[in-house]
Amino acid sequence: MRSAGPEASQASEVLRRFRIVFNAVKTHFRAVERSVGIGGAQLWALSVVRDRPGITVGELARALDVHPSTASNLVRSLSAHQMIAATKQPTDRRSVRLTVLENGERVLRRAPQPFAGVLPAALETLDAETLARLDRDLSTLIAVLGADRSAARIPISEPDAVADPDARAPSSAAG
Repeated sequence: MRSAGPEASQASEVLRRFRIVFNAVKTHFRAVERSVGIGGAQLWALSVVRDRPGITVGELARALDVHPSTASNLVRSLSAHQMIAATKQPTDRRSVRLTVLENGERVLRRAPQPFAGVLPAALETLDAETLARLDRDLSTLIAVLGADRSAARIPISEPDAVADPDARAPSSAAG
């Protein structure tokens, strides 16, 4: 970052605003984990399954706007915690339908709102002009960063999640 001039001051102010946003998101996800013992993406997936009983994993991925393998990982985790049931269909054994179990209902009753997280909820309140401007400006920032656009399909609350689980590199600590 440049060290002199009004641009540096403005860049520092924008950086502080990003920190405020990131910390608000992080605080919400910590509250979710503390109160119900699962991550924010898991809670969101659980709420979608509750609201759409019989949803498939592919439909869940589209509803969460995540990669199908990410949705499969969320389903696997929620199933292991006995929060959802994945029932194979008699006509097509490859297809499963998801439903919430009592343990999942209990978690949803205790969980802080919004289930989708504070950032998606806040974005939904913005008018179309503000969203369009934000989209353009963030696209510019992403280009300057040279950021991996495939990260767009990884939930913020899942720092170790990857779109392709086979591509995961071993890591010793989360950053």
